[in-house]
Amino acid sequence: MKLHVFLSVVCLLFSFTSCEKELDFKYHDIESLTVIEGEITATGAKVGITLTTPMDEPLDRTLLTDASVTLTDLTAGITYNLKTDPEGFFVDPTPGIVGHNYRLSVEREGCRYEADAVMYLAVEMKELEFNWIKMPYDYVAVLQCQFFGNLSVEGECYWVRLYRNGKIYRWGEVDGRSAVDGVNTYFTMTSRKDTDVEDEEDVLFDGDVIICTVAPVSRSMHDYLEALQNDSNGPFMFRGDKCLGYFIATSPVSESIVFHPDEIPEYK
Repeated sequence: MKLHVFLSVVCLLFSFTSCEKELDFKYHDIESLTVIEGEITATGAKVGITLTTPMDEPLDRTLLTDASVTLTDLTAGITYNLKTDPEGFFVDPTPGIVGHNYRLSVEREGCRYEADAVMYLAVEMKELEFNWIKMPYDYVAVLQCQFFGNLSVEGECYWVRLYRNGKIYRWGEVDGRSAVDGVNTYFTMTSRKDTDVEDEEDVLFDGDVIICTVAPVSRSMHDYLEALQNDSNGPFMFRGDKCLGYFIATSPVSESIVFHPDEIPEYK
């Protein structure tokens, strides 16, 4: 069934390219929405607030500071007022506590947004490795990350983020129900061997450092991330007025690997 759909899409694309007339797509203009991206970890809380950007304009990631942001430890009954740092993020250095329930509240221009999250325990990393996989066009370096999940937490999922030399490179989500004997696996195709023809966003060179960060998240956060990956509708993560974004309370764990193409085993 999936193959049939795929072939139908390909045929549709070819029909577009065979027409000489240019297609002028018009997008409906809507009022910009507030985007809130917040988290609390063992190093404290950090919240970034931006606005959505119209489709026909350059992406604007300017952080908004004209808001009131509070974080409440519902378990301990304590509320913290977050202050802006030099970059424009709202922050507080108070460490998060595993098992505690937190509420993020944001007020801006007469609107109020709230989201709750329980702080999860860190996972245990098992393995991070590259393997060359033979593809029809070239060998491709596949990065595999394995880690032990928290079996005691029903419905726990994971957000995996990869950084290349300190900058974001890839990210994906893992459903904890796919674990085998408690071990979760995330893998992604990275650079091909022939770096001269590889895209800049994918290419890896000898000596590049890849950091893999795994953060336990709720199933609703997993579904939100999956919707972003698929350009589809996902769950609203905030109550109150309409906004986009997320709030997580988590314990991220990181492990690094250096890309040395000559030392990577090949699998055909």
